[in-house]
Amino acid sequence: MAAVDWFGPSSVAAPVPARPPRTRTRPAAAPSRARAPRSRTAGRRLTGGIVWISLFAVLLTGVVALNVAVLRLNMSVSKLDKQELQLRAENAALASQVSSAASSQRIEATAQKLGLVPAPATDTSYLDLGRK
Repeated sequence: MAAVDWFGPSSVAAPVPARPPRTRTRPAAAPSRARAPRSRTAGRRLTGGIVWISLFAVLLTGVVALNVAVLRLNMSVSKLDKQELQLRAENAALASQVSSAASSQRIEATAQKLGLVPAPATDTSYLDLGRK
């Protein structure tokens, strides 16, 4: 039996002959040139960057100053709250003293020490102050 040639003699490509390896030659170094002055846009970019950095620095400084001011105000408010509590306690103590000093029992006891006696009910009279 004969072997079947599926591709046939015309469909197979011939091998490519090997090429010799290429040698790369380095280009000659270019002579160094004097540096050209910066263009205007580079200067503007640099100036713009400095302006933005300065602006952010000023804003951050303002934020820090504002925070310090708020902290100082909070401290003074805290001191005032403590002072308010102390004054309220003193007012309560003074109100208690006034209340005990104005009690009828104390006044009566003080009057008896001074030699005063209650008036008899028969000696008491009332005045009518109503309008006529």
